[in-house]
Amino acid sequence: MIRTRIRPNTSWFSIDWKEIIEYKDLLWLLVQRDFTAIYKQSILGPIWFVLQPLATTVVFTVIFGSIAKISTESLPPFIFYMSGTVLWNYFQGVMNGVSGVLIVNAGIFSKVYFPRLLVPFSLVVSNLGQFILNFLMFVGFYLYYYYFTPANIHPSFWIGLLPLLVIQCAAIGLGVGLWLSALTVKYRDLRFALPFFSQLWMYATPIVYPVSLVPEQWRWIVALNPMAGVVELNRFIFFGLGSVSQDILMVSFFASLLLLVSGLLIFNRVQRTFVDTI
Repeated sequence: MIRTRIRPNTSWFSIDWKEIIEYKDLLWLLVQRDFTAIYKQSILGPIWFVLQPLATTVVFTVIFGSIAKISTESLPPFIFYMSGTVLWNYFQGVMNGVSGVLIVNAGIFSKVYFPRLLVPFSLVVSNLGQFILNFLMFVGFYLYYYYFTPANIHPSFWIGLLPLLVIQCAAIGLGVGLWLSALTVKYRDLRFALPFFSQLWMYATPIVYPVSLVPEQWRWIVALNPMAGVVELNRFIFFGLGSVSQDILMVSFFASLLLLVSGLLIFNRVQRTFVDTI
C-alpha cells in the first residue's frame, strides 16, 4: 500500500515556480479577464486607457506649467509631464491592482486551488497592455515635438534601457502591492489609506518637477524613492536631460529588488492562512 503524507509547507522561501509555469494557461485566462472586465460595459471601452493619462497631462500642464510655472528644464511642459506619467501610471496600476488580490479573490481562493501568485502576475501583464497604449500615445507626441517644434530634445543612445525601466516599474508595483495585499488581510484600513498614500508618493516622485529643483542636501531623500530613478532615467533617455546620478540609479535598483523579493516572501507566507483570518 502506498501512503501519502500531506503536510503544510511552512518555509517562507519555498515558492514553487515550476507549478506556476505549469499553470501558464490559467495565467493568460486571468490576463484576458483583467483586460476586458475593466471597461466591459463602458461606451468608450479601451479608449479610456488613452483619455485618462492624456487628461492628467493636460491638467498638469495647466496647473504646474502655466499657473505655478515650475521649471521643466527647457522642455515643453506637456511632453515633460507625459514622460513621467506614462511610467507612473503603469506602476500605480500594478500596485493598486495587486494590493487587493487576497481580499477581492477570497471567495475563489477558498474554493479552488491554484498558485495564488498567478493573480498578481496576471495584473502585471494586463496592465502592461494599458502601458503600451499610453506609451504609443507618448511616442506620437514625442515625434511631433522632435520634428515639428524647436523643443530642446536630444534622445540618448541609452534608449535600449527602456524595457528594463518597464520591468523595474513592474517590480516596484508588484513588490509594494504584495506587501499591501498581505497587510490588508489583517489591517483593512489600508484599503482606505491607499489612494492617499499613492498620491503622496506621486508628488514625492519627480513627475511635475525635475530633480534639479531639489536642494542638493535633500537629494538623498529623493534617491530613496525607487521611482525617482526610473522617471529621471526615462527623461534622460528621451530628452538627454535630467539629474541622473549613479547613486540615484543604484539605490533605485536595489530598493526595487528589495521590495520585490520581500513582497514575494511575505505574500507567500500570508496566502496560506489568510482565509482563516478573513
